Amino acid sequence: MKKVAIIMGSDSDFPIVSKAIKQLKDYEVPFEVHVMSAHRTPDEASEFAKNAIENGFGVIIAAAGMAAHLGGVLAANTTLPVIGIPCKGPCFDGMDALLATVMMPTGIPVATVAVNGAANAAILAIQMLALSDETLAQKLVDNRKKMAETVVSKDKDIQSKVDEI
Repeated sequence: MKKVAIIMGSDSDFPIVSKAIKQLKDYEVPFEVHVMSAHRTPDEASEFAKNAIENGFGVIIAAAGMAAHLGGVLAANTTLPVIGIPCKGPCFDGMDALLATVMMPTGIPVATVAVNGAANAAILAIQMLALSDETLAQKLVDNRKKMAETVVSKDKDIQSKVDEI
């Protein structure tokens, strides 16, 4: 199975990224986590992306706040899918990171999830890997069934509460 790379622009992004790590562990998807900056370590970030395919990666997740150029730097140096997690920073409630991540030029896409949406970034990466992995695809189907069962159960609980009023 291909690995997922989680690259964060700063160690301060770790509390957000931890939600992606949990999802990948739950699905038993191999991954690596690294801190690399689009601005402070651009050569390292570029080299990582250039070598990602030969190093066994199938998807890269890039978490960054503020200017949030990390996803773009990685995407510019690989043909692997890159998923951006715009992280909420001290200014603009993460809107700056969201716009920087989503507004990529034609030909260098970065799939983008919600601000701080690390769990969905991991699930999207898992869906991408599942295109060529039937076991992983079945885990996704099973998880969707569990989610639906949870909603049905909660609906029954609400109906009981409504009846009591």
